[in-house]
Amino acid sequence: MSRGLFVSLEGSEGCGKSTQSARLVERLQRERYRVRALREPGGTPLGEEIRHTLKHSPAGQGMTPEAELLLMNAARAQLVREVIRPALEAGEVVVCDRFLDSTVAYQGWGRCLDPERVRQILDFAVGGTIPDLTLLLEVPTEVSALRRLARESGTGGVLGGDRFEQEDTTFFERVAAGFRAIAAAEPGRVVVIDASPSVDVVSERVWMEVAAKLSDLSLDED
Repeated sequence: MSRGLFVSLEGSEGCGKSTQSARLVERLQRERYRVRALREPGGTPLGEEIRHTLKHSPAGQGMTPEAELLLMNAARAQLVREVIRPALEAGEVVVCDRFLDSTVAYQGWGRCLDPERVRQILDFAVGGTIPDLTLLLEVPTEVSALRRLARESGTGGVLGGDRFEQEDTTFFERVAAGFRAIAAAEPGRVVVIDASPSVDVVSERVWMEVAAKLSDLSLDED
């Protein structure tokens, strides 16, 4: 049995990443691939508890950047060993809504943590398990801000209590710069996709990139 394919989708808030992740999973299922849909932080019972603490729990207010970094990677270490590696060994296509690049962009660039320390912690957490393909969905920062505001208005102005979406424009400008730096440093793995067009247009571009990788690996279908 062939090793599976590991695809991550990345981007700042409001880029449509979660929508495109779901659409990609649906397309893969229609094409009869065995798919594992995951999100970060989360994807395991422990990871979902950590996700709540990081994003929604009142106890997370005032969390230090260092604690945030370590919690993110505690959830990731569990996800890699409990779910991702076994799924890949079983020949599945793993689609993960965020992975290690989000930590580089958010905790490294956004929180201004030492990049070498961030990298050391990431390396320990993932243990060499890196996406085969990362799709970076990119929208202008002003578009990201407008989409966050639209979500805020639709949730009574609280954004579901998500700590990250409550950050200011300067933070998200740093995050966007971090993602651009990742793409420039790893062009063989990271593909930048303009997420400004319609959902359907972006979905086709996402599928084109994933289909090319699947063809290269010749994964078995059900």
